[in-house]
Amino acid sequence: MAAPLGLHLEFGGGAELLFDGVKNHHVALPGQSDPWDMKQLLAWIRGNMLKERPELFMQGDTVRPGILVLINDADWELMGELEYQLQDQDNVVFISTLHGG
Repeated sequence: MAAPLGLHLEFGGGAELLFDGVKNHHVALPGQSDPWDMKQLLAWIRGNMLKERPELFMQGDTVRPGILVLINDADWELMGELEYQLQDQDNVVFISTLHGG
């Protein structure tokens, strides 16, 4: 089994309101035999961090349209989206581009 995976998660543009108003989080994902990917991270966030109204952050197994996701300052669409395998100390940013909700 692999060692725990340390990540920095940041929520902005209003998304932080779904996480008790806290923008920056340092998390340690439990070690597992297979590498963590973004799909598993989103499920972990929903189960362990999201405090209210999950429908404003997620749609199915992914983020809802209007949530910009950056992995180490690059658009996650360039990184493989849900299939991206997370590395220790990755910086993952979620920015809501939806306004007026």
